[in-house]
Amino acid sequence: MQGLLSRLTGIVLLALAANAAMATDTPALMVGHFSAADRQDWQEKVFKGETRYSFDSRGGQPALFADSRGTASGLYREIRIDLNRTPWLNWSWRVDRVLGDIDERQKAGDDYPARVYVVVSGGAAFWKTRSLVYVWSSNQPVGATWNSAYTDNVRMMALRSGTTEAGRWVEEKRDVRADFRRLFGEDIDALDAVALMTDSDSSGQTASAWYGDIRFTAR
Repeated sequence: MQGLLSRLTGIVLLALAANAAMATDTPALMVGHFSAADRQDWQEKVFKGETRYSFDSRGGQPALFADSRGTASGLYREIRIDLNRTPWLNWSWRVDRVLGDIDERQKAGDDYPARVYVVVSGGAAFWKTRSLVYVWSSNQPVGATWNSAYTDNVRMMALRSGTTEAGRWVEEKRDVRADFRRLFGEDIDALDAVALMTDSDSSGQTASAWYGDIRFTAR
């Protein structure tokens, strides 16, 4: 009898462990499969001229290449992302050079070689839409945050700065919910869109960048 109870206990413990693993093993949500040259479901938004987005491997790996020549247009994907399941945003990017002599906190200098947005829609109340933008800054220090030069509903966060890490791929991983709480002072459970943009229209310069796959994970 004792041996039977021992075996039953072992089976129960294995079942509990398997259930726990299944509960935490949430698959990654691929939002931008750029390494596979896939732009399906991504749309373009033009602000001033068109930044050219194409796929190539010149940056050292298959990726989405952005080339801006005094232009500003971005790509966005409307997708509902449950941050209770997949709160971590993961991506890679590469910038070979940055923009010179600009003040990114002012409208005249609101250009970035690379930026990735996460968006919470205000629905019919469009003026309540908020965006958190992770940027490769030309001159702001890493970790700096500031309001967009155009609206307080957009907050910027510099993850990389200048040319210290230029010319190589950099991996990013951000807890979006924690970052949103820090910059906007509110808790969110979901996102409604993800976007990216390389732009240089304000300064009239040129900018380029490569974007790797964008995905959300449970941890």
